[in-house]
Amino acid sequence: MDQLSAMRVFTRVVETGNFSKAATSLKMPKTTVTTAVQALEAHLATKLLNRTTRRVVVTTDGALYYERAARILSELDELDGSLSSSQAQPFGKVRVALSGAFADRIIMPALCDFHTRYPKIQLEFDIGDRIVDYVAENIDCALRAGTPTDQSLVARKVADLELRTYAAPIYLERMGMPRHPRDLDNEHFGVGYMKAYEGRVFPLEFRRGEEKVEVRLDYVISVNEFRSYMAAAVAGIGVAQAIAFTVRDYVDRGELIEILPDWQRDPIPLYIVYPQTRHLSNKVRVFVDWLATKLQKAQNEEAQAHLGQLAGGARSVKLQTDPRSANG
Repeated sequence: MDQLSAMRVFTRVVETGNFSKAATSLKMPKTTVTTAVQALEAHLATKLLNRTTRRVVVTTDGALYYERAARILSELDELDGSLSSSQAQPFGKVRVALSGAFADRIIMPALCDFHTRYPKIQLEFDIGDRIVDYVAENIDCALRAGTPTDQSLVARKVADLELRTYAAPIYLERMGMPRHPRDLDNEHFGVGYMKAYEGRVFPLEFRRGEEKVEVRLDYVISVNEFRSYMAAAVAGIGVAQAIAFTVRDYVDRGELIEILPDWQRDPIPLYIVYPQTRHLSNKVRVFVDWLATKLQKAQNEEAQAHLGQLAGGARSVKLQTDPRSANG
């Protein structure tokens, strides 16, 4: 028996919850997985797993063995990575969970740069805003907006995201240009954005100096995915708040116009997170460092573009001020 291989198989069975998922994850036949676990149990002379028709239950001895085995395997992977980093390029697959906003705007345009630097690393993206099971789904790291609440994750802050408020020209021609956030209360509509696992639509938030305003707009549609959110805003369905650098292209093409530029939403922190049970391997570390640099560059470029936009004046579009303006 190859004990190290059997340990890897056993930990994947525990992490995925059954033999079939473990076999799929490891890309090996289910019978091979079953045989490896049985051989490990025979070697240790103890029962590690109780099998039922529907699920696998870890025994007390199995839980203790898993905790130590997972730590040993993680340290071994870290050791391999540290040696390979001093002698050769980091290699292997890096599985990342992130929003389409960051994948489309930051990573994809710069992916050739990453591949040139690290040609032996393969990236696998799980794109969306859903909750992921980092261990069962074998996620190495994730890019998440907002302060993490999961204590099982290690979090590295990489940016403070600036959000601004936008609407399409066709929408503003129909509804008028608001001059104050409270103008939005008067028959305006929003594009709702929600996190699927929370089931609530986020309000629009504004700050100018010490004054803060929260607006809950009626919405025609609410979504939980960036591309659909932007598509609805561009179509003139309603007002949207979005991370500034993710919508720069829409603004430059004239598809969206920034509204209420004197009002800002409090920045949202952006974190790269990964499970505590895993050491940050060299292949993951170089990706995290590269991504943090690209995010900072995007923030800086957006700040410069916004300053140029303000200095050049508002886009030349004939739009009437909202006749229902709270300050008009």
